[in-house]
Amino acid sequence: MRAQSHTGNSSAEGDRVTKRTEAQRRKEFEEEALVHLDLLYNSAVQMTRHVADAQDLVQETFVKAYRFFDKFTRGTNCKAWLFKIMKNNYINAFRKRSKEPARVDFEEVEGVLQAPPEPAIPVGDGREIKDVFEELVEDDIKKALDELPLEFKMAVVLSDIEGFSYQEIADIMECPIGTVRSRLSRARRFLQSKLYEFAKQRGIVKTQQ
Repeated sequence: MRAQSHTGNSSAEGDRVTKRTEAQRRKEFEEEALVHLDLLYNSAVQMTRHVADAQDLVQETFVKAYRFFDKFTRGTNCKAWLFKIMKNNYINAFRKRSKEPARVDFEEVEGVLQAPPEPAIPVGDGREIKDVFEELVEDDIKKALDELPLEFKMAVVLSDIEGFSYQEIADIMECPIGTVRSRLSRARRFLQSKLYEFAKQRGIVKTQQ
């Protein structure tokens, strides 16, 4: 009987330790990870272009992050760690079942991408090109962004929207930093050219004769 009682006490003590450990883990996860929830959701919307898909993507990201939170080193960049998980989730699952718009083939527009960036875009009325782009509607910008191949689009979102450094983007996308620089340079040239075309279509700038 004493042995059974001792075993019961050990089991109860083990349960209490497990509960304390789980509570501490949950607290640490909330402090480190959940503070980035809004940022991840906003980026997920940019990636999926669909609110329900973005919600599912973020939910799966945080479920996986919590499951493997013991592998996260506290004091390191939790936001980059979460974005890396979300990127992998999107590529492995959501990309397959989402309805993606047609994307540009960069090989077909290489001539445009090789052209000098800003001097090749005339405005003609004294305004700078950035002022012209600011007059475009949000849908124009989204449409241009959606035409980028996934790897290029993610580089732009991570750099120009989320503000990650080149090294952080390289870590998230698991590629050399030189590849990040190349993707951003080519993507930005494409976006600049595409947005300028939208500006001409909307009559924001006049085609020089």
